[in-house]
Amino acid sequence: MESLRQQKVNKLLAKELAEIFRSEARSLFGGGFITVTTVRVSPDLSSAKAYLSIMGNKDKKAVFKLITDQTSVIRKKLGLIVGKQLRIVPELMFYIDDSLDYAMKIEELLKK
Repeated sequence: MESLRQQKVNKLLAKELAEIFRSEARSLFGGGFITVTTVRVSPDLSSAKAYLSIMGNKDKKAVFKLITDQTSVIRKKLGLIVGKQLRIVPELMFYIDDSLDYAMKIEELLKK
């Protein structure tokens, strides 16, 4: 069970990461629509797992590779934003969240 502090940091990081991806998507990742679906921070707030949904781009793996290659840049931008609220900016780990694709595929199968 997550503490109240973890829940607040999860929400804060998800909101700010979404803003970074919205504003920097074209310049850093070649466009597309990147959504932060969930953020899970460790109990000591030293690391965070961010689950991303990538849409509007056929080659999701290439976009994800660009994101993982730019992790340090993203963490730096995040640090500039949340630096006053968090003493240490968590180490970021990104994962692809394909639950939306799976749900759309199931819905399509049910329509047939």
